[in-house]
Amino acid sequence: MLDIKFIKENKDIVTAAIKNKNIKAPIDLDRLFVLYDERQAKRTQLDELNQKRNLAAGERNIEEGKRLKEESTEIETAFEAINKEFMAMMLLIPNIPSPDTPVGPDESGNVVIRKWGEPKVFDFTPKEHFELGKALDVIDNETAGEVAGARFTYLKGDLALMQFALIQYAFSVLTNKTILEQIARTANIDIAITAFMPIIPPVFIKPAVFNRMARLEPRDERYYIPSDDLFLIGSAEHTIGPIHMDQIIEEKDLPKRYVGYSTAFRREAGTYGKDTKGILRMHQFDKIEMETFCLPERSMVEQDFIVAIQEYLMQQLQLPYQVILICTGDMGAPDYRQLDIETWLPGQNKYRETQTADLMGSYQARRLNTRVRRIDGKVEPVHMNDATAFAIGRTLIAIMENYQQADGSIKVPDVLKLYLGKDSITH
Repeated sequence: MLDIKFIKENKDIVTAAIKNKNIKAPIDLDRLFVLYDERQAKRTQLDELNQKRNLAAGERNIEEGKRLKEESTEIETAFEAINKEFMAMMLLIPNIPSPDTPVGPDESGNVVIRKWGEPKVFDFTPKEHFELGKALDVIDNETAGEVAGARFTYLKGDLALMQFALIQYAFSVLTNKTILEQIARTANIDIAITAFMPIIPPVFIKPAVFNRMARLEPRDERYYIPSDDLFLIGSAEHTIGPIHMDQIIEEKDLPKRYVGYSTAFRREAGTYGKDTKGILRMHQFDKIEMETFCLPERSMVEQDFIVAIQEYLMQQLQLPYQVILICTGDMGAPDYRQLDIETWLPGQNKYRETQTADLMGSYQARRLNTRVRRIDGKVEPVHMNDATAFAIGRTLIAIMENYQQADGSIKVPDVLKLYLGKDSITH
């Protein structure tokens, strides 16, 4: 949520953000400003009435106290109605994009800012991951379809072990201060280095908290459990982000960094017939997510550091990728700045998204009431970043397709051999 004072002082910027982020809900900023003024006036009236009620109580003026209470109740009712409409509109307003975010209608407006690695040239026609998975009997969509339906799968044998290898490897990097210092130094990033705290978050979230995270929408993507009034999360950061909800963090304790592993659930509404084979687009999948809380003046550098970590992980896996600066029309409503990593998939002969890094600024923190107390005593919202370490299914796809051999086997990346205990996945 944006600060109302910022909105009033920067109406043109906010109006442009609403337009460029393709926000469909009608947002009347002039009406918002009227509501804000009425809200402030009612609050002032309530404060004045409370002072008069306290004075009447001190003078034991029962009749005057009764009259003031009735007047106060009437104004409180009016205030609640105004406040409800005001807050509903405030929650619809998207975050403004960063100055370097390109303006564009959709993914066609995204910009490649760098590439790493060269796509491998095969002396045979490379297969897609689902062909490899079926031949090696490590991906079973058919049986899963009978058991759970479309867009579910069984990962089997060595591919299941490779998933756990990826998890162990990611956590070994993100919890190692020495490696993180090396990553920052290589990327020429001047930042305070603290290891990420490992966390396994809940996969259920209350609707109100989901809304405060600004991630409840698009609601048709979410799985909802009516009997318990809970949603299943679509990513680990959905329940890591609120970990400091309604808290004040001391400046000396920032940055706070978390790395969480969880299963995620998405309905994939609107993708009928798209990526139906294999494990690219599933209803149930696993992710390792980073979530950080930092000082406002350090949040851009924090995002750069997070992206450097993402790139290090992919470089260690020797997977060619490109870093994308996401445009206004393709980024999320809460995002201030979004960077994606797309990894080369030779079976598809294209780059596909494997990681994302979202800088929220104070947008989420303001909704969550997560604040920092400065050394001088000033209290203000923290800034928040979230990012993918590994979207495990998509990373497995990239490994399978890039490390496939002519005989149908799949070599194991060097950094995973220790965890997997073998050099290749074979028949």
